[in-house]
Amino acid sequence: MPGRWVNPGAHGYSPGMIRRALWQGLLAGTAGGVVMTLGEKIEQAVTGRPGSHVPARVLQRLTGLPERPGTQPLPANWAMHYGQAALLGVLRSVMAQAGLRGPVASAQFTVVRLTNDQILENATGVGAPPATWPRGELVVDVLHKAVYAFVTGAVADALAARHGPGPGQRHAALRPGRHPDVGPLPRGG
Repeated sequence: MPGRWVNPGAHGYSPGMIRRALWQGLLAGTAGGVVMTLGEKIEQAVTGRPGSHVPARVLQRLTGLPERPGTQPLPANWAMHYGQAALLGVLRSVMAQAGLRGPVASAQFTVVRLTNDQILENATGVGAPPATWPRGELVVDVLHKAVYAFVTGAVADALAARHGPGPGQRHAALRPGRHPDVGPLPRGG
């Protein structure tokens, strides 16, 4: 019966590609999180902006952990901060494995990173929509999330490139640009 059984690799992806995307994404996302945090610490030293406790508060709300006023526990803050960075790195790795690589893909991923934060912060009632923030805070947040996205992207792209071009890149090599007369790659190709 057509469509009931899918041959692994028939569509350009395989269990091996998925495993690579997982471990490479966790690594890339963690690297992006580390560099973003270093940048935040440098920026905070220059601007005097205090550290954020929003990640810990979101984690407390998501998991039902007890909430407390004021400064939040550093382990909870780091668990959410780095956990979110690592897990989102898997998505950027999937992009790289598929052939969505380079600065444009990292710019697209910046939007994903910002959106993920805002969904979690707003759904838990910990944060407010960015349109309500002071412009300076918004600029700083976007800058730090862009650093995360581009570092994560550079690592994910470099790791994915070790296995050659992704299916999207192979398709683009057939004829640059979008053309109605260029069909998909052959199955298994």
